[in-house]
Formats: sequence, C-alpha cells, structure tokens
Amino acid sequence: MLTYSFDENNHKSLYQQLYTFIKNDILEGHLIADEKLPSKRTFAKNLGISIITIENAYAQLMAEGYIYSLPKKGFYVSPINNKTPLIPAKMIHKPSIKKKSYWCDFSSNQTPANLFPFTTWSKLMKDVLNEHQSELMVNPPVGGIYELREAISQHLKEFRNMDVEPERIIIGAGTEYLYGLLVQLLGFDLLYAVENPGYNKILNVYSSLGVKCVPIDMDEQGILVNQLEDLDVDIAHISPSHHFPTGIIMPITRRYELLGWANKKEHRYIIEDDYDSELRLSGHPIPALQSIDLSEKVIYMNTFTKTLASTIRISYMVLPHHLLELYNKKLSFYACTVSNF
Repeated sequence: MLTYSFDENNHKSLYQQLYTFIKNDILEGHLIADEKLPSKRTFAKNLGISIITIENAYAQLMAEGYIYSLPKKGFYVSPINNKTPLIPAKMIHKPSIKKKSYWCDFSSNQTPANLFPFTTWSKLMKDVLNEHQSELMVNPPVGGIYELREAISQHLKEFRNMDVEPERIIIGAGTEYLYGLLVQLLGFDLLYAVENPGYNKILNVYSSLGVKCVPIDMDEQGILVNQLEDLDVDIAHISPSHHFPTGIIMPITRRYELLGWANKKEHRYIIEDDYDSELRLSGHPIPALQSIDLSEKVIYMNTFTKTLASTIRISYMVLPHHLLELYNKKLSFYACTVSNF
C-alpha cells in the first residue's frame, strides 16, 4: 500500500500534495506502467484523509494522462515514455549584468521608485476597488472609460488651454499603438514626415507600419515648412512645445506658418506630439498648437510618462470632429487597450 506524509504547513491542499506524490512516483519509475493503484476507499483509510481528496487527486492525474481507469476494476498507471531527466544534466550559467549607478541619470526614461507616491496610489486603488466594482467589470467603449477621458479633458483645459470634449479623446496603451491607429485612419498611401533631428523611434514605427516617411530638417524655430511643401508631405509629425533633442520651442509665427501649410490641402494634417511639455523650470506650460487651430488640422497626442511614471502605459490623442466621425466608422471594432482598473 502506498504511504505518504502530508505537510500541514504546505500552502498546497491535501489533494494537490497527493497528486504530486503519485505523479513523482510515476515519473521516477516507482510506479510502473499498468500497475494498479489502491481503491479510493482503502487509500483514504490508509492515509487518514477523506475519499473526496483521493477522488480529486485521481481526477487530476487522469486529466493529465498519468493514470487511466477501467470500469469496475479501478485505476492504473499509464505507460509513459519519460526519458527526460527530472534534474538538468548541466546548469546553464547566466552571466550577471552589473548596472552602473550614477548620482543623476538624465538618459533613462524611468521614475525613481522613491519618488512615486505609492501610499496615495494604493489608497486610491483600494477606494476604487471597494466603491466601483460593477463599473470595473463593464467593457469600456472604444475610446476608453468616460471618467478618464473626462479627467483628461479638464486637465487639457486647465493646463494646455484646449477646449476638448471627452468624446474626442481616444485612450491607448502607449503612443506607438496610437500611431498605428492614426495610419489606419489617415491612410497608408500618404507621405509622413518627422523632424530631423528627432526621436528615431517615431520614424522606426512609421517604417514598420509600411508607410513612406521622410525626415525634414529644422532651424532654430523648428521644422522647415518649405521642405514640407517641396516634398508635398501629407502628414507632419512634430513636437512644437519641447522638441527632442534640441529643446526648441516653436514660436507663434512658425506655428501659424505650419497651420497655413496644412490648410492648403484637405488631406494634410499635423500630429502634435506634446510629450514632455508639462514640466518647465520657469514660467507656465507653452500653449498647445491645437489650441490655436481653427480649421481642425491638428491631431494632439500626449502621455503620462513624465507626469506619473513611464510604466503607466496610458497615452491619448485628441481627434478633430470630422476625423472622430471617420474613426467611429472605420475603427470602432477595436477594443480599448487600457483596462478599467
């Protein structure tokens, strides 16, 4: 008769422990193929546990193919061709990567753990989980949950001088995802442009999406509008409030020049990537280009990477009214990639 000792302090239940004991005996050859196992009643009496515990262990072993049953005869060990050793013959040595430490790191895009308000965040999460359980279980609309879009709308009004209805805000898990939606919305056959120098990842994303994308030179005021015109660019992706890596802030004259360029053709648009524009060493945040756009030619994009943390994957874009209508017709089948939680 099989005999096993159970550990009461083990986090696993009794049936899980019994299942593990029998499985290991089968794999190690202590129980051979077609060997009959004890009946449930006899086994339970011998081990001093309930019959239901035996049933659950046998059921799990049968489901995984370690044992089989014969009607009115009992349970038997399945033939298993187990040639894989339980202990690896040779451990693979993984070299340890030593991280350099700096007094101040300007290159990374991460928030130091000691600066994040975990206590506040934990309290807010607890309140939401206690008070909004039913809402958390409802699938959000394509643009994201309304409460978040409404909060972003108020934030943009107060800090970026943008009058935006929550319905025009589309939430996504990262700007790269939103770039993909924009290309599907605007068209794969258009010519896209990015700033040179600029954030190389943007160019890489457009290239990976299969659209033609060209770099446009800059001067001390920002992207050169005459090059956009000469190359007959359709979509200009820019960062007018805080350009990377130069830090240039586009003056109002160049902004109106850009809007004039976009208004010359119906399919021309400006993607205003407002990344890292909120925090300034002096003065108020620079008003967004979108706030002076009367012809609805600017698609505004931003994220909470700098204001909250880089690991909180929440980005958003603000669509003009006519593009929102097109978005709802063409892309409303997409599910929002940011969870209610």
